[in-house]
Amino acid sequence: MKINHLHIEIYGIDKEILRDLMDDARKPILQIANKIGISGAAIHQRLRKLENAGVISGSKFVVDTKVLGYSTMAFIGIYLEKASSNPEVVKELKKIPEVLECHYTTGNWSILIKLICKDNEHLMQLLNKKIQPIDGVSRTETYISLEQQIERQIQL
Repeated sequence: MKINHLHIEIYGIDKEILRDLMDDARKPILQIANKIGISGAAIHQRLRKLENAGVISGSKFVVDTKVLGYSTMAFIGIYLEKASSNPEVVKELKKIPEVLECHYTTGNWSILIKLICKDNEHLMQLLNKKIQPIDGVSRTETYISLEQQIERQIQL
């Protein structure tokens, strides 16, 4: 790992470790260590360095939302009355558990959010009762995802 003031460059053993764990975060450290040819302690040490450098931050399980009954994914572009209301609007959006992501953007909208809903009726209720009434929101534009065709992390 090489650190300069703008970014961190990952190479060699660190890259191999990250590739394995990005593929399966539950892969045993000793399995990775045996594959690479170093000790498990060395892997743990490298992971601590990567975490301290901000390259990695924990691990997570991915829940299949469709199995839980959430079949509608939507992207909503939010137009603000004025840009200065962004922090207050985001604060209110954080209170809506169905909002999975929120991005401050360039272009037509000020904010783009990704949400997951049980169905189109649930989406309509969120729009009409929780998102559009937020002070500072002027209007919204909604796009329903028919199918997610690619999902991945950056390749190392």
